[in-house]
Amino acid sequence: MKEIVIISGKGGTGKTTVVLGFASLAENAVLADCDVDAADMFLVLDPETYHTESFTGGKVAEILPEPCTSCGKCREVCEFDAISEAYVVDALACEGCGACYYFCPHNAILFEPQYTGTVFHSRSRLGPFFHARLNPGQENSGKLVTRVRNDARAAAVEQERDLILVDGSPGVGCPVVASVTGADYVVVVTEPTLSGYHDLERVFELMSHFKLSGGVVINKFDIHREMSDNIDALAAKGGFDRLGRIPYHAEEVISAMNNGRTVIEAAPDSPVAKAVKAVWRELTAKLPQS
Repeated sequence: MKEIVIISGKGGTGKTTVVLGFASLAENAVLADCDVDAADMFLVLDPETYHTESFTGGKVAEILPEPCTSCGKCREVCEFDAISEAYVVDALACEGCGACYYFCPHNAILFEPQYTGTVFHSRSRLGPFFHARLNPGQENSGKLVTRVRNDARAAAVEQERDLILVDGSPGVGCPVVASVTGADYVVVVTEPTLSGYHDLERVFELMSHFKLSGGVVINKFDIHREMSDNIDALAAKGGFDRLGRIPYHAEEVISAMNNGRTVIEAAPDSPVAKAVKAVWRELTAKLPQS
């Protein structure tokens, strides 16, 4: 069983479009949407959910009025100004550090896990699908990402699936680390812009730090061919594979998404679909053998 994680240095590069294209081409795969801040694969897959589960992440403080004497110790030790003069905790400002709880001399503070999101187990036309939704205002620490990946892995083992395709988080923060740790191969989807180039530099640094093998896909490569060449050179310099380039055809992609189809399903002989197929062939050839 192999696990391929697809990430990007920034949002809006077309990462999910590429993942969905791969899902249409893969056989016997499990799908996981680990971009829990903005999970959107379900919009195209239209899955049938058979299991939901609340997810509790970090803790949040709550001051009990009865034992509280308004001594001020909690407000003194809170580094985030999350406690008002009326001794009420602002749940959105509370970082869950626990300082107020541990220093309260009157045991007047509860420090309980909070409900931060929902995990979904679903069936889709392209395979078993695992995803999650982060509640508004909640911080994505990576724990929810890890939960989705672990559920997908368990299903892959149980159902004897050959492949796990993970739509990872964008950026280089904790959710990305949670998305890629232990992956067999990481695909980075980028675009030929100056910001895309610099974000890719940071992604490559992260991958090198964790000793991850992977390669880059340049989406919309033809909007700036010189920058696309620069990105290929950056990948080669870092020892990462150059998996291919996908042309810019906005109408083709938008039409497919609006009709709830992947680019492969909607127009298999279109320029974008052909490019995604070529990237998939290159990618499967690069996967480490075991």
